[in-house]
Amino acid sequence: MNQIEDITTTDPRRIRILDGAMKVFLAYGFSRTTMDDIARAADMSRPALYLLFKNKNDIFRAIAMMLLSRSVEAAKVALAGDGAFMERMTRAIDEALISMMRGVVSSPHGAELLDMKSSLADLVVCWRDGLGGHIAAAIEKEARRNGADLAAKGLSARLLADMLLDGLEGMKARISDADDQRKAAAALVKVIDLALQA
Repeated sequence: MNQIEDITTTDPRRIRILDGAMKVFLAYGFSRTTMDDIARAADMSRPALYLLFKNKNDIFRAIAMMLLSRSVEAAKVALAGDGAFMERMTRAIDEALISMMRGVVSSPHGAELLDMKSSLADLVVCWRDGLGGHIAAAIEKEARRNGADLAAKGLSARLLADMLLDGLEGMKARISDADDQRKAAAALVKVIDLALQA
């Protein structure tokens, strides 16, 4: 397990802070949000806030880690669920990526928050590794079930998982509508499914 999958936030004060901070970041953007705004949203004093987080960057990282952890867990559950491979993979992509980002994307400050991705590069690498691992495991299992020899095709489960994630990343840059993203993601999954046939 990587650090993204291991994250568990059980302290009710931390949860209250992260939930409140997420609301004010979405409402005002990162740069306009102050520690006072976050303390008010969490219904606590500013000194109490500083006992748990050193600054708003620390809070932003904690929110990102929480969301990325939820994303990996959502994909893991969807991939292990019932249904055909294409249905499970499409559901995993929707729950772990498309639906999860709806609140950020629909915010007037979503672009600013998404632009901060570079400050979270280490977390994003861990997230992608964890997500890619679950996708690769599902691909490998489906290839075995179908009797498909990926190596004979010059492929591997991890290569296909990385191609899928790369395609989804490019899709997000090109397509903003969630329904259109779902259609494009389904097409990507169909290509992977075709590669998994014997």
